Amino acid sequence: MKQYKAVIFDMDGVIFDSENKVVECWQIVAEKYGIPDIEAACHDCLGLTREATEEVMMKRYGASFPYQTYKKECSALFHERYGEGRLPLKPGVVELLSWLRENRIRTALASSTRSEIVRQELSDAGIIDFFDKIICGDMVSRSKPAPDIFLKACEELGVKPEEAYAVEDSYNGIRSASAGGLMPLMVPDLAEPTEEMKKLAVAVLPSLMAVKAYLAEEA
Repeated sequence: MKQYKAVIFDMDGVIFDSENKVVECWQIVAEKYGIPDIEAACHDCLGLTREATEEVMMKRYGASFPYQTYKKECSALFHERYGEGRLPLKPGVVELLSWLRENRIRTALASSTRSEIVRQELSDAGIIDFFDKIICGDMVSRSKPAPDIFLKACEELGVKPEEAYAVEDSYNGIRSASAGGLMPLMVPDLAEPTEEMKKLAVAVLPSLMAVKAYLAEEA
């Protein structure tokens, strides 16, 4: 039996059904400006900070690519469609977070997204109080797949990495949690589990309700 004291969650694609919404907005912008292979580009950026995402995009499309202009338009479209509490939660989020609270298991959020956006989206959804600590991409120096954000979350929670599960959907997130010595649980969203992911994760689970059942057995 694995003894654990905390569960640390990624946000986009785990808490919120947001990653496919981001891709949807990028596809609209890409069609407008003739940007090729935008879906593949978005997949390469899963789990990355804003700065790391820009690096990936510029490397893919070249130095003259007006990324910031397109990003601004994409962000405005995303807010127009999904801002102010309209971003859907993943099924089972409230049930899982409620169960963790009832069982006095500490929780944190470890998202590569900026603090301002993370706190706004969690507040709009009415779930911010479920998290004991919130660690964001602008609070660490290195983006996932480096382990910094998960190590900081463990430090803030007062637990050892080996005492914490990390719930992730992206390859970079699983790599980050594994590198930090946490126990990664992969709940796939846009990215299907590869052989690498199956080796790095302690389990690949189909949903957050499956995560709840798994954690209940390990408690």
